[in-house]
Amino acid sequence: MTTKKVLPQITARKQVAKSRLFAIEQIDLTFSNGVEREYERMPGAGRGAVMIVPMLDQHTMLLVREYCAGTHSYELGFPKGLIDAGESAAEAANRELKEEIGYGAENLTSIHTVAMAPAFFDAQMTIFLADTLYVEKLEGDEPEDLEVVPWPIADYRQLLLQPDFNEARSLAALLLVKDHLGDI
Repeated sequence: MTTKKVLPQITARKQVAKSRLFAIEQIDLTFSNGVEREYERMPGAGRGAVMIVPMLDQHTMLLVREYCAGTHSYELGFPKGLIDAGESAAEAANRELKEEIGYGAENLTSIHTVAMAPAFFDAQMTIFLADTLYVEKLEGDEPEDLEVVPWPIADYRQLLLQPDFNEARSLAALLLVKDHLGDI
């Protein structure tokens, strides 16, 4: 049984850094036991994000290989992106599919919503399973075409061994979808 914790009181907050992409704020907290601490976090400003596991057919997933500035490398993962103003998560997922892999989906199933580094970052990502794909390409914001990589879902353990498939969100999406689909 889990007991309900009392959230600490925020006694002060101020922005301590800002870039084109991120803002960092300091929050001063007083916990229920009287302990005071300063924390830094990146407050959420957007509408969230989506990641999509597209199934080309019953047995084949589609992944993308794209440049990642954080690691200065090309990484293999699932299509993903931010939810734009006025979009639902499902609409954003379908748009991202069209931009990144050149397919839309007739069926989008929300699998799970995950937090991304909740100790420091107020952001959530909804993971979708996409099937019954159809060809449709939209212009995206990527600086180069993404490599689309088909992968048999039955070989998911081999995918887990790939050195360029290491993003935690993609790993979570793969295992959540594999669990959702069961034995294929």
